[in-house]
Amino acid sequence: MRWMITRQATILYTTLLTILAGLSACSPSNQPLPTLTSSPPTSTTEATFPASTFTPSPPTKTLTPMPLACLTQPGVVEAGALDSTTPAQEYFIYLPPCYNEKTDTRYPVLYLLHGQTYTADQWVRLGAVQALDNLILSGETMPFIIVFPDDRYWNLPPGAGFGQRVVETLIPYIDLTYRTLPDRNHRAIGGMSRGAGWALRLGFSRWDLFSVIGLHSLAVLNGDRTQIRNWINDIPPSARPSVFMDIGDNDQELTMARSIEAQFNENGLAHEWHLYRGAHTEEYWRAHVNEYIAWYAEQWNNNPH
Repeated sequence: MRWMITRQATILYTTLLTILAGLSACSPSNQPLPTLTSSPPTSTTEATFPASTFTPSPPTKTLTPMPLACLTQPGVVEAGALDSTTPAQEYFIYLPPCYNEKTDTRYPVLYLLHGQTYTADQWVRLGAVQALDNLILSGETMPFIIVFPDDRYWNLPPGAGFGQRVVETLIPYIDLTYRTLPDRNHRAIGGMSRGAGWALRLGFSRWDLFSVIGLHSLAVLNGDRTQIRNWINDIPPSARPSVFMDIGDNDQELTMARSIEAQFNENGLAHEWHLYRGAHTEEYWRAHVNEYIAWYAEQWNNNPH
């Protein structure tokens, strides 16, 4: 009876051990679990930058220079006088837009001579300054200076010295005082009536000073008609000036002007000749002043150097 209990106890004991062993095999191990991270995997083909150190560059700004206000403003006319001459040589001078702002720029110069009994303001009154302002501000021509010398003493003894004062005193003074291009290729002379007579004499006898000559309603000075051939022949062919002539068909100076123009042809001097309707009056000159100024401007536009 005791054996039976013992055997049963042994079987029970063995069975209990088997059950415990099975339970032990199902229990989780004591190894720690891997820690999860929220950072995504890093690509091996692209560089990454810490958000705290990367700052995008601001867009590049293109600076646009402000245009000079003077580019839309007209030029200025100033008055002057040379006390070193007898009488004092007075003049007006036109300085183109931006003359005071563009201090490194130098300019060609046109000398315009007025008619007998008038004064230095005649060309200004007739619209020469306005005509040049319009051409410059519209971009149709390069800017240049105009000098208007006064010849009010034409009928007095000092009047005979006007041409000498212009070439020996006024021109050097203008070149010294203002930013001119001081050579004949950038200097022109023109005039109306008696002023055209002076332009003829000075332009041809002092060809070393002028490369452009304008003769508007030419009134030839005494004795100059016989000098034309000699003046032309004294000028080297390469230095012959550009010449513009015009006159009205009812002008009392027409016969003399035709004779001068004929001598130009006889001596092979290239020139422009225009015969318009009109008389020897300010109305005629005013009607053509835009054409005159445009022609002078064209000489430098075609030959800027």
